[in-house]
Amino acid sequence: MRLPAEFEERMKGLLGEEYPAFRESYEKGPYQALRVNSCRIDPEEFVRLSPFALRPVPWAKDGFYYGSSDRPGKHPWHEAGLYYIQEPSAMAVAALACAKPGERVLDLCAAPGGKTTQLAASMKGEGLLVSNEIHPGRAKILSSNVERMGIPGAVVTNETPKRLAERFPAFFDRIVVDAPCSGEGMFRKEEQALLQWSPGNVAMCAARQQEILEEAARMLCPGGILVYSTCTFAPEEDEGSVASFLDRHPDFAVEKVKGYEGFAPGRPEWAASGSETGRAELSDTFRLWPHRLEGEGHYAAVLRKEGRREEHSESARRGSAHSAQGKGKGRLASAETEAFRLYQEFARESLKKTPEGIPVLFGEQLYLLPCALDLRGLKVLRAGLQLGTVRKGRFEPAHALSHALRAEDARQSVNLAEDSQEVWAYLRGESLELQEGGQDKKGWALVLAGGFPLGWGKFAGGMLKNHYPKGLRVYT
Repeated sequence: MRLPAEFEERMKGLLGEEYPAFRESYEKGPYQALRVNSCRIDPEEFVRLSPFALRPVPWAKDGFYYGSSDRPGKHPWHEAGLYYIQEPSAMAVAALACAKPGERVLDLCAAPGGKTTQLAASMKGEGLLVSNEIHPGRAKILSSNVERMGIPGAVVTNETPKRLAERFPAFFDRIVVDAPCSGEGMFRKEEQALLQWSPGNVAMCAARQQEILEEAARMLCPGGILVYSTCTFAPEEDEGSVASFLDRHPDFAVEKVKGYEGFAPGRPEWAASGSETGRAELSDTFRLWPHRLEGEGHYAAVLRKEGRREEHSESARRGSAHSAQGKGKGRLASAETEAFRLYQEFARESLKKTPEGIPVLFGEQLYLLPCALDLRGLKVLRAGLQLGTVRKGRFEPAHALSHALRAEDARQSVNLAEDSQEVWAYLRGESLELQEGGQDKKGWALVLAGGFPLGWGKFAGGMLKNHYPKGLRVYT
């Protein structure tokens, strides 16, 4: 692979005798991995059932490398949200964040959703996860992945960090800032990063990172954890960015946490100027080098804000029975009341178990927020779990609801073998003819692939009418 001359010269100076091994890593292909969605299936069970050749990613308990001939993106279980295809080094960031059930967590630069879905798995469906992406197109991809992975407690926003900070000062227990960067660690995986590289772009990214970190600091509560990461090797964007931030924020310090085999310590001297040695605590940050482990290049720092965190009330953690849009406790607006009544009617007929949360109506879409949250004036793509659409006195369940359920939660289901022609027919949007004895069935049914929810169908006249979303249909 041909690398920019200025980049090579800089890396030679930084790595010295290690540089030949680093340079040789670019002649190898990138490693491929997936992360099992532990909210939907136990990782050990997935390994037992999986048709792929899997071996563990050391720093991600649910992460696995898969074989070069495997095609997990073209398996029905991918559409069912049983796993997320993710670059292995990228899994380290959410692993270092250690999000806990019941916490308020922000993924500030979240698209396409790998870290968000990993944080959600750590939270085990309890608490609030806000996933933000500033670019509208990428925010839509993020929202789609949140839906596919069946995350019930995630709010997806398309906002600037500044506007979020104005709304949520000192609010979050943990914040992940996977900052926009020059992408040097992705050169062998993403050609665009290689083509766009320049010293000027490195400097621009470093300045932008400081702006993002400033807003993140405003949103972190006392005693909270901020994880900063990049996928670049540039010291200006890594140790340099952290050092500049700490210089301005003496109430923050590097948190010393245990790394993993293959993780190298940060280099304080790379953030220093002149003869200075730099901040010694930067050696407690992490560099992931492609010649030292099976993954791409990454940098990560875990920072703690001084102070003591307060426990959130149970209602803030799990939601309560009132609107979150500032309309008053104990009562819903009339439109929300009617929408929720229609949903409850559907739930009595079709579900054995229903998710918890606060019902909120956005236009014709009914959502469940995980806790009381004022979202007025923000660009919101997904206000928690989308329950369904209310139109002309009817309720139609959302695709997102199907993915937030388990097979046993539905009163009626149709289980299709994951390697069958029928499952692909369903994913193409085709209606399915029922076997003998199915002519009398009516109402909504959860469609399963090998026991795992794929979407909705509706029994009618001996057929299962297909309700798989048109925009997600798979044609093979």
